This record gives sequence, C-alpha cells and structure tokens, in this order.
Amino acid sequence: MAIECITNTKHMTQLPKQNEVQNENEESSSLVFDASFLKHQLNLPKQFIWPDDEKPCMNVPELVVPLIDLKGFLSNDPLATMEACKLIGEACEKHGFFLVVNHGIDAKLIEHAHSYMNDFFEIPLSQKQRAQRKTGEHCGYASSFTGRFSSKLPWKETLSFQFSDEKNKNSPKIVKDYLCNTLGEDFEQFGDVYQNYCEAMSRLSLGIMELLGMSLGVGKDCFRDFFEENKSIMRLNYYPPCQKPDLTLGTGPHCDPTSLTILHQDQVGGLQVFVDNEWHSITPNFNAFVVNIGDTFMALSNGRYKSCLHRAVVNNKTTRKSLAFFLCPKGDKVVSPPSELVSDLTQRIYPDFTWPMLLEFTQKHYRADMRTLEAFTKWIQVAEISST
Repeated sequence: MAIECITNTKHMTQLPKQNEVQNENEESSSLVFDASFLKHQLNLPKQFIWPDDEKPCMNVPELVVPLIDLKGFLSNDPLATMEACKLIGEACEKHGFFLVVNHGIDAKLIEHAHSYMNDFFEIPLSQKQRAQRKTGEHCGYASSFTGRFSSKLPWKETLSFQFSDEKNKNSPKIVKDYLCNTLGEDFEQFGDVYQNYCEAMSRLSLGIMELLGMSLGVGKDCFRDFFEENKSIMRLNYYPPCQKPDLTLGTGPHCDPTSLTILHQDQVGGLQVFVDNEWHSITPNFNAFVVNIGDTFMALSNGRYKSCLHRAVVNNKTTRKSLAFFLCPKGDKVVSPPSELVSDLTQRIYPDFTWPMLLEFTQKHYRADMRTLEAFTKWIQVAEISST
C-alpha cells in the first residue's frame, strides 16, 4: 500500500486532542524550578503534583530483562551474534527494552560523563539559564517544563544538545562548539567530554542497528545505512531530591518519539518500565547501557518492535543522574519500513514521514506520551484529506 510522505507541517493545523495542552499564559509561566530551593520544600507547587491515577508506586516488582552481551558481536563471532539477535528480537517484540554489556565503551569516558554533569547542574540557576531552551526548540537548558505546560510538571532539570555524525563538515565538533559558545570557554573540557561521549554513543547505536536489522530479517546494513550521518540528541537528566516523592514524577509516562535511546544510569534507582499491565523497576547496572525502542523505529519496523513505555520516579534523599542519547535519522531520510516487512498479510501501519516533522509535532503541538505516534499518524491523515 503506497502512502505519500508529507514533508512539511505548514498546513497541518488540526491537532489531536490531548488532556495536557501547552499554555504559556497560565501561572506556571512565572514558575521557576530552582532545585537548590525546591528540594527542601515540604509543600510542592501544585503544578508538580500528578493526578491520583498517575502518581508513582515506589515498591514495584523488578523487571527481569535480557543482558545482551556484545563482546561476541563486536569480535565477529557468528554464534554469539545470532544469540544476541535472538534475545534482542524477543525483547523488542514484547516491550522494546533491553540492556547491553561488554559494549566496548571506555569506562573512564562514562565516569567523566557522569561527573561533569555536576559542573553544570550545581552552578547557580542564573548561570544555567545562559543556556535556556527557547520555546519550540529542543536544545538548551530546561528547568522542568515551566512556561510550557500548566500541570503535571516533571521534577527534573535537563541540558540537551544536538549531535551530528555528518562527515566532512566545517564544524566537526558540533557538541563542543555549542557548549563552549553557550556556556563560555570555561566549559571547554566539559564540551570535550560530551563530544567524545556522543561519538561513542553514535558508534554503539549503529552497531545495535545492525543487530536490529538482522533480527528483523532485513540484513545488518539496512538500518545502519539509514542512520549513517545521524543527527541525534544528547540529554543530561538531573533529578534532585523531592520531599514528597509520592506526589510527583521525575519524568511522566511516555514513549520516546525518537528511534533508539541509549541510557546510562548512575547507581540511584528511578527508571520504571510498563510491561504486562504494570510498572516494573530497572535496577541500575553501571556496567550496562539501557536500550529502548522509540516511536520512529517502531514505524520503521512496521509495528513489529514496540516503543517502550517508561517513566522516572524521584526520592527524598539523593540526586539521580542519567545520560540519554537519542538516535535520530538525518533530516531528509524518509521513515518508511523496508519492503521485507510489508506484505498483503502485513500492510503498512504508519504513513511515511521525516524525523523533523515528528520532532516539530512534539515540540510545538503535542506533549509526548504513550500515544504520540498514534496522534501524529492521525495528524498526517487529516493533512492528507484537507490537501485533496
């Protein structure tokens, strides 16, 4: 079934309804998430208090997830590669979530990426705001979602920046250049660390894409080639203590709109995944990377692999930190499943689109949740009808 790709969103004005809408004119627009102050408060601002049916459960069962050993795959061992493909395929068809070990990433680089987060998040708020994210953009510093949403605000701070794996460009150190230009030359070493970390995550992502391609039967080069010269997003997550952790969430329930997320947690627990109709905790493993499928790859797999529904809870004692690398295709790549995944019995589920379209949708029109891809699909279909 041929589906036309909508390549811009200029005329896509009819949006799906969502319980939470963007509103910059509510009182939350003047609310500032200053962690140094709020982490001591017993009375939470109402914007951070979640509805009763969405409040976190702290004592949830642990999810037993496969540890995918990449050592054999990285050394071209065919039997080990076959086993890794099998385990990844089973996990992705069920919930889209797995862990990788023996991944080849320098342990010192991971340690530095965690320790350097303090250099930014522990400076005064006024200094962090030099990198303040602008409305409708996805890069920069964000103190919760204050000013963007009026309720169900997450208890966290983030710093996000773009990574590009494009070759032969004038500015090959895009991460370092952005951080130094935004925060000042004092952050040059900070920029070096995250430039190197992003490059390592890109390499790891492409390797995982080979395994995903083989597990789906489309060959190891199919998705690797698609994500070559990726334009991805790196995010530093900082969850300060909260005196009433049973009332709020560090990150609300959502599926990542991106393709693949590679997350590294510190030793403080907080990540939860929704599997078999209940929430499960993920025990931190400093030697492993957490990997989950996002909406864009679910579309690429024609629904075979599941976008992972997850959230983060906070605690009243310890700051939690995590490093999230979101693999995204180059902007001109059309997200369309390989022909091997489409047949008379398995017809197309999602229309063609480009990643910048979905990114704009989540930044300007829709708060990412567990129904983002469904809402985005309906949005495109409305545009197709209105343009005929």
